[in-house]
Amino acid sequence: MKYSKLVDLYEYLEQTSSRLKKIERIADFLRKAETSVLGKVTLLIQGRIYPSYSEMEIGVADKMIIKVIASSTGFQENEVIRAFKETGDLGLSVEKLMGKKKQKTLISRELGIEKVFENLRKLAKVEGKGSQDVKVSLVRELISHAKPKEAKYIVRTVLEQLRIGVAEGVLRDSIAEAFFSGKDKEEKREIVRTIEWAWFLRPDYSEIARIAKEKGLKGLRKVSIEIGKPYHVLLAEKAKDLNEAVEKFERPSLEFKYDGARVSIHRKGEEFWFYTRRLENITSQFPDLLDLARKGIKSKECIIEGEMLGVDPKTRNPLPFQMLSQRIKRKYDIERMAKEIPIQVNLFDVVFCNGRNLFSEPLEKRRGILEKIVKPIPGKFQLAERLVTKDIKEAEDFYNRALRAKQEGVIVKNLDAKYQPGRRVGYWLKVKPIMETLDLVITGAEWGTGKRANWLGSFILSCRKGDEFLECGMMGTGIKEKGEGVTFEDLTKQLKPCIEDEKGKSVRIKPKIVVEVAYEEIQKSPNYSSGYALRFPRLLRIRVDKSPSDADDVGRIEKLHRQQRGREF
Repeated sequence: MKYSKLVDLYEYLEQTSSRLKKIERIADFLRKAETSVLGKVTLLIQGRIYPSYSEMEIGVADKMIIKVIASSTGFQENEVIRAFKETGDLGLSVEKLMGKKKQKTLISRELGIEKVFENLRKLAKVEGKGSQDVKVSLVRELISHAKPKEAKYIVRTVLEQLRIGVAEGVLRDSIAEAFFSGKDKEEKREIVRTIEWAWFLRPDYSEIARIAKEKGLKGLRKVSIEIGKPYHVLLAEKAKDLNEAVEKFERPSLEFKYDGARVSIHRKGEEFWFYTRRLENITSQFPDLLDLARKGIKSKECIIEGEMLGVDPKTRNPLPFQMLSQRIKRKYDIERMAKEIPIQVNLFDVVFCNGRNLFSEPLEKRRGILEKIVKPIPGKFQLAERLVTKDIKEAEDFYNRALRAKQEGVIVKNLDAKYQPGRRVGYWLKVKPIMETLDLVITGAEWGTGKRANWLGSFILSCRKGDEFLECGMMGTGIKEKGEGVTFEDLTKQLKPCIEDEKGKSVRIKPKIVVEVAYEEIQKSPNYSSGYALRFPRLLRIRVDKSPSDADDVGRIEKLHRQQRGREF
């Protein structure tokens, strides 16, 4: 298939705001795609070359792309930089410069999707001495043979900034329309649910699209979790208070809500894999967890879930989540960090054991299986603290014990409920003592002044609305100049690679970093695109365990606004 056909789709999607029209056009494209390229184009429509959970990264920065554009077009690097400052988008910059190209390609050939995909995947695999030169060569080869609009999207894909407004929900519905069209409303809803369920278990729409085309609904219904590959875990809803949570279930079970990172532990024989709730493979970052899992798991084939805490190496008291998060992204000094920030793992569920998928089993039975296959290592690798009770006084005592243990609160679970991957369905309710916090995305910032001139100092917070991000406040507190906690320097380092555009002191930031935010009040405001403003928002922590799609939506902000005014209880 010609890459130009995919570029035509990109152009249409970028210029179209209608969700339905996007779905129709993507569905038509997928329907016509040959099976051999279906997986590739499904990934490329998402601006990816590997599934979201893959550890493979293209690893190309703006500076390298500027160099490639200059060498491919005959312009000087300073001319490319000037164009970039005007457009704020290196894709648009290369398109503009290609139209005035000073340097002609001696031998021109039409780009195919396979060639583009092949070169982009090579980019992610190149490492070691001379890797930068090889990467430059791979991108230049594509741009040199590309038409201006093709170059635009090659550059955007390389920089992971496709900007065509295709979120996971749009792609899900496009697959449904592509391979199961002509159904009535109820049938369509069931098809969408089936596709989503398959994606929860196998979070790769390139594979889901292929199964849908080749095997239909029957094939999608057979999709199951697979040891060694991540899946979307069951999520807890927030309860108003402990009494509401306990009263909701006939047989409630309370567990500590640990201030840590959710981890799925996979074992097959002597092989182990560890994944976060964001589907990140953290096996290599936690050699100490590998040692604990080998000693503490008796089953040779299972997937178990727990919460991993960082603990003080001397006192074994729990450390703030932010400390543990330093280990999750680490690629170097892993052994040293394991000594400085040792872990404690608290296990609470098992979803697969000895060839059996346990999703349909009630929590009570799953917990029983978990207790049989785990050999606890006290203080290091153990079962989560829990209490089965309907008595509110006992529940309150347990809740207060969790707080005294410096944990976040409790999670109240329905002992009779099955495991529902990927959704908040009310089977688990979390209860925390502080006011409702919000998980929001940083989408903009301003450079500081004076001694903070080299740091970003004020941060624009945004909530979700479908595929969009709407602004809802400006945050500047809760961040330290130095010392413990998140510093301005820390946050600036994390956000710098995400800067998409700068105008004076203001910067536009790619939605990537999620932060948990506390605030005094939610007010209606015409100054922000969400229609709401957080009063005195302050940073609690960076949520490295969450992606932008996990951020709170505007509907939750609206609900919290009504509740605080006493209009909804």
